[in-house]
Amino acid sequence: MSLRILVTGASGFIGSALTHALANEGHFVRAASRKPMVLTNAPGSEWAQLSDLEREVDWAPLLEGLDIVIHLAAIAHRTHLDSGQYTRANRVATAHLVKACAEQGIKRLIFMSSIGAQAGSAADHVVTEKDEPWPITAYDRAKLAAEEEVRHCGVPFTILRPVIVYGPGAKANMAMMMRIASLPMPLPFGAFKNRRSLLSIDNLVQAVKFCLGNPETINRTFIVCDPEPITLAEMIGTLREASGRTRNLVPIPPAAVRALVFAAGRRGLWDRIGRDLVASSADLQSIGWSPRVQTKDGLRAMMQGARSLPQASSR
Repeated sequence: MSLRILVTGASGFIGSALTHALANEGHFVRAASRKPMVLTNAPGSEWAQLSDLEREVDWAPLLEGLDIVIHLAAIAHRTHLDSGQYTRANRVATAHLVKACAEQGIKRLIFMSSIGAQAGSAADHVVTEKDEPWPITAYDRAKLAAEEEVRHCGVPFTILRPVIVYGPGAKANMAMMMRIASLPMPLPFGAFKNRRSLLSIDNLVQAVKFCLGNPETINRTFIVCDPEPITLAEMIGTLREASGRTRNLVPIPPAAVRALVFAAGRRGLWDRIGRDLVASSADLQSIGWSPRVQTKDGLRAMMQGARSLPQASSR
């Protein structure tokens, strides 16, 4: 059945992949973003201007004639932002959106939250939806508060809490990992056994589509991640091999690397590269979602895709 869907934040890494996947399946997509985008091979779909989320947005015109809202737009982790900016863009803007959804008779709302709303950047146990939320940063706290706005808006909803998402065009932490893996020198990660759950962009898109078609996901919150976690050494090694290099990972004790990271004033970085964050998507899988991409395969494809970009642009 063809749906009429608003995707906010449609020009971003996740939004672009999701918008094109939904449009290519024959759904009408109103792709709302601050940055213009072209919807190729998507007859009938359209781009719409999204205002600055830190200001009041008139959501009614964006919602007109639609059935579904997938809300991705947010201010992500950036430097030099105060907590009020995260609150305005990520909680208050979401509150205004969900109120407008209720007023406009939207039939379903999917909200893209974050694993940070559940567990911050690291955890000493396998994270599930049953854990008490423990957000650490202003961004994480704003996402958790936005979840509460969604739960109380009166519109049937699904909240997704993805772990770090990777794939072609990935930015932020994953882009940093790719840059590190590409360095032409030995890297000090051979002894790192800490495990991290990751999420292929293809698996996330499939999860959203699964939720759209499955009534068992209504009014529930799900962690989304690939089937198996991966150690930092395996992650860097896989990326290096995919870039055409040998692994060449030196087994320097993690405590020594930790001391250097702390000395540089980057304690938050250590949480992301030196500690565990293993999550479980068992709840979503128990009702039929089946992630198709294995992490190492997805990491290889991402790195190989990045290597092909300069060649493609030079033609």
